[in-house]
Amino acid sequence: MGKGRPRAVEKGVVGPNLSASSSSSSGSSLTIPSAPVYYPSEDEFRDPLEYICKIRAEAEPYGICRIVPPSSWKPPFALHLDSFTFPTKTQAIHQLQVRPASCDSKTFELEYNRFLEDHCGKRLRRKVVFEGEELDLCKLFNAAKRYGGYDKVVKEKKWGEVVRFVRPARKVSECSKHVLHQLYMEHLVEYEEYYNKLNKEGGRGCKRGLQEEKKGEHNAECSSSKRRRTNNNDGERARVRKLKKEEEEHDQICEQCRSGLHGEVMLLCDRCDKGWHIYCLSPPLKQIPSGNWYCLDCLNSDEDCFGFVPGKRLSLEAFRRVADRAKKKWFGAGPASRVQIEKKFWEIVEGSIGEVEVMYGSDLDTSIYGSGFPRVNDQRQESVEAKIWDEYCSSPWNLNNLPKLKGSVLRAVHNNITGVMVPWLYIGMLFSSFCWHFEDHCFYSMNYHHWGEPKCWYSVPGSEASAFEKVMRNSLPDLFDAQPDLLFQLVTMLNPSVLQENGVPVYSVLQEPGNFVITFPRSYHGGFNLGLNCAEAVNFAPADWLPHGGFGAGLYQRYHKTAVLSHEELVCVLAKSGCDSRVSPYLKKELIRIYNKEKTWRERLWKKGITKSSLMSSRKFPEYVGTEEDRTCIICQQYLYLSGVVCHCRPSTFVCLEHSERLCECKSSRLRLHYRHTLAELHDLVLAMDKHCGEETAQSRTKKRQLQCSNEPSALTKKVKGAHVNFAQLADKWLLRSSKIFHSRFSREDYVTILKEAEQFVWAGSEMNNVREMANNLKEARKWAEGVRKSVSKIESWSSHRDKDIEKIHLEYINELLSFDLLPCDEPGHLILKDYAEKARILIEEINTAMSSCPKIPELELLYYRVCEFPIYVKESERLQHKISSAKVWIEGITKCISEKQPAAIELDVLYKLKLEIPEIEVQLPQIEMLSDMVWKADSCRAQCVEILKGPIGLKDIEVLLLEWDAFTVNIPELKLLRQYHTDAVSWNARFEAVLMKVHEREDQHNVVDELEHILKDGATLKIQVDQMPLVEFELKKAQCREKALRTRESKLSLDFIQEVMVDAQGLHIEGEQIYVDMSKVLDAAIQWEERAKYILAHGAQISDFEDVLRSSENIHVTLPSLLDVKEALSKAMAWLSRSEPFLVHCSSLESGSSSLLKVHTLKELISESKNLKVSMKEIKILETVLVNCEEWEHDACSLLQDSRCLLDMTAIGEGISEGLISKIENVLARIGSMENTGLSLTFDFVELAKLKDACSLLQWCKKAISFCSAAPTLEDVESLMSDAETSCCTNASGALCDLLFEGVKWLRQATKIISASRNSTRCKLSEAEEVLTDSQSISISFPLTVTQIETAIERHKSWLEQVHQFFSLRLGERSWSVILQLKELGIAGAFYCPELDSILSEVERVQKWKRQCMDIFRIVEENSLLGSLEKIRHNLDRSLHIYDKAHGLKEEGSYACCSIGSLDQEFLTCSLCKECYHLRCLGSLTVDGKQSAYVCLCCQYLVSGTLQNGGSPRGFGGARPALQKIIELLSDEEDFCVCMEERKMLKEVLKQARECKRHLEGIVGFALAYSDKDLSVLFEKLATALKAIELGGFYDDEGYCNLTLAISRYLWKVKVHRLLEGSQKPTIQQIQQHLKERVAVNIPPEDYFKQKLTELKCSGLQWADKAKKVAADSGALPLEKVFELISEGENLPVLVEKELKLLKDRSMLYCICRKPYDKRAMIACDKCDEWYHFGCVKLRSTPKVYICPACEPLAETLSSSAVVDSERCADAKFVEPKTPSPKHTKPRMSPNKDEFIATQKMVARTDDANVFRSSSGIDRLWWRNRKPFRRAAKKRAELDSLSLFSHLQL
Repeated sequence: MGKGRPRAVEKGVVGPNLSASSSSSSGSSLTIPSAPVYYPSEDEFRDPLEYICKIRAEAEPYGICRIVPPSSWKPPFALHLDSFTFPTKTQAIHQLQVRPASCDSKTFELEYNRFLEDHCGKRLRRKVVFEGEELDLCKLFNAAKRYGGYDKVVKEKKWGEVVRFVRPARKVSECSKHVLHQLYMEHLVEYEEYYNKLNKEGGRGCKRGLQEEKKGEHNAECSSSKRRRTNNNDGERARVRKLKKEEEEHDQICEQCRSGLHGEVMLLCDRCDKGWHIYCLSPPLKQIPSGNWYCLDCLNSDEDCFGFVPGKRLSLEAFRRVADRAKKKWFGAGPASRVQIEKKFWEIVEGSIGEVEVMYGSDLDTSIYGSGFPRVNDQRQESVEAKIWDEYCSSPWNLNNLPKLKGSVLRAVHNNITGVMVPWLYIGMLFSSFCWHFEDHCFYSMNYHHWGEPKCWYSVPGSEASAFEKVMRNSLPDLFDAQPDLLFQLVTMLNPSVLQENGVPVYSVLQEPGNFVITFPRSYHGGFNLGLNCAEAVNFAPADWLPHGGFGAGLYQRYHKTAVLSHEELVCVLAKSGCDSRVSPYLKKELIRIYNKEKTWRERLWKKGITKSSLMSSRKFPEYVGTEEDRTCIICQQYLYLSGVVCHCRPSTFVCLEHSERLCECKSSRLRLHYRHTLAELHDLVLAMDKHCGEETAQSRTKKRQLQCSNEPSALTKKVKGAHVNFAQLADKWLLRSSKIFHSRFSREDYVTILKEAEQFVWAGSEMNNVREMANNLKEARKWAEGVRKSVSKIESWSSHRDKDIEKIHLEYINELLSFDLLPCDEPGHLILKDYAEKARILIEEINTAMSSCPKIPELELLYYRVCEFPIYVKESERLQHKISSAKVWIEGITKCISEKQPAAIELDVLYKLKLEIPEIEVQLPQIEMLSDMVWKADSCRAQCVEILKGPIGLKDIEVLLLEWDAFTVNIPELKLLRQYHTDAVSWNARFEAVLMKVHEREDQHNVVDELEHILKDGATLKIQVDQMPLVEFELKKAQCREKALRTRESKLSLDFIQEVMVDAQGLHIEGEQIYVDMSKVLDAAIQWEERAKYILAHGAQISDFEDVLRSSENIHVTLPSLLDVKEALSKAMAWLSRSEPFLVHCSSLESGSSSLLKVHTLKELISESKNLKVSMKEIKILETVLVNCEEWEHDACSLLQDSRCLLDMTAIGEGISEGLISKIENVLARIGSMENTGLSLTFDFVELAKLKDACSLLQWCKKAISFCSAAPTLEDVESLMSDAETSCCTNASGALCDLLFEGVKWLRQATKIISASRNSTRCKLSEAEEVLTDSQSISISFPLTVTQIETAIERHKSWLEQVHQFFSLRLGERSWSVILQLKELGIAGAFYCPELDSILSEVERVQKWKRQCMDIFRIVEENSLLGSLEKIRHNLDRSLHIYDKAHGLKEEGSYACCSIGSLDQEFLTCSLCKECYHLRCLGSLTVDGKQSAYVCLCCQYLVSGTLQNGGSPRGFGGARPALQKIIELLSDEEDFCVCMEERKMLKEVLKQARECKRHLEGIVGFALAYSDKDLSVLFEKLATALKAIELGGFYDDEGYCNLTLAISRYLWKVKVHRLLEGSQKPTIQQIQQHLKERVAVNIPPEDYFKQKLTELKCSGLQWADKAKKVAADSGALPLEKVFELISEGENLPVLVEKELKLLKDRSMLYCICRKPYDKRAMIACDKCDEWYHFGCVKLRSTPKVYICPACEPLAETLSSSAVVDSERCADAKFVEPKTPSPKHTKPRMSPNKDEFIATQKMVARTDDANVFRSSSGIDRLWWRNRKPFRRAAKKRAELDSLSLFSHLQL
């Protein structure tokens, strides 16, 4: 079987396909294995579902496969490409993978600032700037999270990717990576640790609100069930949830289920305060997460939200142009391979190319835009045969038919679901993509490629879906955090190579035109288009899909996504409708799963106490899926087809059985189960599948037994009132009670009660069949009894009231109730109904008797009255009423006809209708005879009219007939028609007479013509004959003739036309009219003008004569025949004069002033044209004279050109001939110059002028070339001559003389190049010079001076070679550097190219290069000082080694730091720290007033403070020193110089000493980096030694200095920490955290003493601070003793916590008589003592202007009973008074919170009415004894036994 050829694309819309190599290659740049490809035969291709089932076992492990149809299958493309338009979407390909998460930066900033406040005690007060712009910390954090977090980014060096993620359009530099690293480390490292810690604790932690606290000072306040956030004094946020049991209103509802219940599991967003239940989220949470939580709306930003943006609506041609431009932009005009396109696509996706956007016409609904396959209802294209069209319309491979084929479970779906049942069309271009996804409900999918470039598919098999999702989440964590359902969005790609690296198998398919691609259930797939193409796709579901469909339904439920269809409904409908043996096994398994799930959950609900149940309403079309919309669960959004739960508190809200507990907070007994099928019905559906399964296997028998066991009555029990009850036992008890009620007299209350009790059983399995049967019997009996009672009640009610609004009971309903042989129950009312039924039967017989006879109207009305008075409705009454009303209507109609007096008012059809209704009435009426007489008259009139209409109609006959029947009241149609004919004829006569009035005087004769034509036309259509028709025709001719005459006035007409009009006027005898008299005068003038014009044209007159004739024609208003000839002759003459003007001007002027030359051939054409002119002119003779002069000059020029050609053709040039030849050339050049001047004076463009110019340039060149024979020209002169030869074309057939001279000049150029080679960069070889010297003998021209120069240059070169050979024959030590420099200069000056010259130049260059490198390294300016500088460096290294030796105890006398002299004779200073000596001369300006001061050397100063007094660092530390590595590289090259150098020997000694210094430095640095003890003096000595040695060493080692820098940084950090810990002030937490952050930068090891000490202080400080914040916000819950203990503990901490201590001290201040701390309740201050009191404690209702507390102004009255007061006080305050007294004071105290207390009023007024306590009655008293003393502002007061609480208010 071969591969079928794809069909061609229609009308050339699509561009070229990929090259053959690309389409046939199986591999790709990603090395992804290919999925299988199948080639079905013709027989296999007949049934697609059968064939897919056949290959499924092999293809499904790949997740995808490609099917190539047989070659005979070529469906026509059904869309019209010219008119097809479609909408597009814009895809940002560069953001499919590398894009920032759509996170809201404001939410991140809020959470980040909360973290800083809670854990660092600060806020982000300034913007973070990166590369001159504000840095988005949210984007930076997500970027690091994308690449695995900070540690992984640092380890794998991915800061470049992070920079590109944060700044996608910028260049990534090393500097930017380093800066971004530092910014992340400074701002986000600690937040990342906190974030990761929260995620790890997510399984353990729980976000709980603050519980209600039991407060003793006042009654507990209740709030709503909303979990709200309150702000404490320290800014800490908490969530509070309090439940008000007695209220049903909720001020916080879930945004998903719209319920405010279940507040204990409701999450509030920490930004927008909106709420969600944790089980309503998608996906749901198992518990409340730790830390702050934000909803997806706050996490995601609309600005950064990613999706495919709707684009323009384009035609296919416009889309093709866009696609072609895109492909040409990326790959040029040629074909591109799949490997190239695929590689470029993934580079774009991974963000390495830049921004790329394409358009994609995706998801086009074929029911709207049309399908690519033929369809029955579509219009067939003319190019497609009807037979082929019909064949593919019904083809099973037509995607429009595939979903509903036999064997597809989607046949049961009623609705055409777009994209699933109805195919979608896809118009793609290069790089347009379909992202990773699997199909809705895990369906199969089939994609057909209609035409265009291939599609590249990738697939992950369904068995690896979990692994695929795991890799996606790990690779794109930030995107999944922002959108947990990201894979449902179809907007994300991931490189398949990433999946392969993580062990996920990936396969690829290249789909070409005419190919099908099949994707299997749950297989993730994606891909892109390789160019412009068109494809179509649809879903389908064979039987083996059913288990996958169940999994897909569970997935929708887990993520709370609305399903496309109800899976349970589909399974049940399939089971009911019957299925074949191929579907049954899969359907049975799915039914068993659904049955077990439904049974489990229904039993579980029964155990929980849900006993109410109801049957769902039946469907109108139960055999189809989706005919009616089911309710959905408000939690998981799934369709509730089988069952649901509802509560009476929310009757319109349903949930599934699994979420019944989440519906509301009502008791279970108030919930109701709604179900569509009982468990018994579901069980029967399962058993029905066995009929279709064929033979019963062992496995099926096992499942059957399991199902039967599960359906058997189980010991289903639940606990009720402390006892366990059994489901079956309850049912048996119910049956006994229901049987007793059934056989008793009917009681509605008993029936309702017993049926409600049955609701808990009827949903169950077959074990409850008896219960269901009894319940159905009870329902039938109740329905019958209530019907009987209702009927009797209606009859009695109607009989007593006889109200029309009361509806009668129908006799049929009564007969139905009485039709039972055995009564359903005992109801005595049925006997009453029997009596009424008998009376109704008698009344019906009377009605039938009356209807069969022919009675009178009163008799029928009397019978109808009796029927209306009967309380039961009988349907025969309608017939009786209809007969009476019909008779009355007929009488009313005939009465109206008889009484009518107006003519033609009665329609004839009405009379005929009344006559026809007489037999139907069957009633005796007297008006029948009168109707018959009126009908006879109408017939008579009608007959007369018809007779007249048959023949010719005369006007008089019609007038007689109309007069006779003018007053007849019946409207006869024929009479009306004759009346209309008469009216038309009279009107026509009037119109004609109106036109004839003064018709010859009218100016608008064209209107007269139109009117008469219409009159003539209308007259022909008249039905009545008229006599004026011939007169109308004659008047029309006159009007037409007048119209022609009037036209001659308006416009010029031809002479023949005017003559014709005059003849017509004479024939009509109207020539005497004035208009025709004027026309005859004009005609005579036109004839005379014509005769004169013909004369001047024939005899050649002057121009003036022609102009006179034209002027006279303007006064004649006639089109003259000869006028055009006259104008043409005159215009030709004027045009000729205009063209001749340049020549005439030239002849008239003495000198030519024109800059442009005239053409001779133009002059000849003008003279030739003058012979055809009809006008005579003198200018013609002038031009003929000019032409003769031009021809004479041309003859002379040709003669001169012949002479010059003779000179150029000479072939012999000797030494004697050359001088004479030059004179001849000069003579010809003079003649040529004279001839050119003469030709230019004629101002004509002669061809010979250019020839003369060329001859002149050739002769001049020859003259110059001949002159070089007697001179020695330079190379520039020869090159100039050769350039002139090339521009003058001397080499192209210019003559023999030019050829000889050109060959000689070519040799001369070679010779001059050799002579001047020593002065140029390009040198020639000796052999080349000798060859040129030999060639001088072969040329025809000799250059003797040049030959002599070449011979001299050859001799000089040979002499230089001998000197070079002599130099290299010496020994290496004897070769002098000055000698080789001298040889170099001589060789450059005069030697030809040779190996010896190259050797000398290269050797000198090598030595000089080495010296320059050495000087650059040591920064030496003069080359002569190199050796001395190296000697000085060697001496300094000796001093450095001495310093290192002293550090090991090898001290020497007379050694001085930073000095190489070491002399004791000079003055010196000693460092007070390291005791080293320094010369004053070396130190410079460090002495004070000539006296020695306490001196600290630079190295010690740097180690003590980290800086120097003048800034910077010690000398040599990171300064401009020679790098050791460069010296090593300089000596590492094994170069053997040919000369001896002292500098190289000295450099080797320097290197040896430098390496020894490096070894000492590495030992010190290694010790310093590993040191972790507390004592820093050891480090100080080591590092000071290293710094001093480096200062003298003179070399810079990158690695050693970096390590030394790190060691010094660590030492300085330890010094700072040591000072912080040992300082006089305690360190703050912020200082400790800052030092710990700096520790990260210098990489202090964890075991370091100072690091451990700081960590210990931080933990203890933060722990105490958190505790202090909670106590400060507890509103007085903690006793004061504990508060003081906590304050004491904080004061004794080694950490400074001023803020928290202040909060605790404020917390310890007590106010009011209740002695409580400030708790934001409303308070007022005493105007005397400034003591603050709560409004509630002193019983104030409003705010007084002046307030005096009871302690300051007591009343004399004393309370008698302190116990009563104490009880009131305790009842009011409800708290245990603290025993710690408040401190006394003498100064007035301000409000505890200045923002809340106003000093001028000394009160706080809160707007919350709940804070204003109401006072009780006027006997409110307060016992003040045992109170703590109040703070007073002035005087002391004696202790009072009691005080009255009457506040003194001065209003």
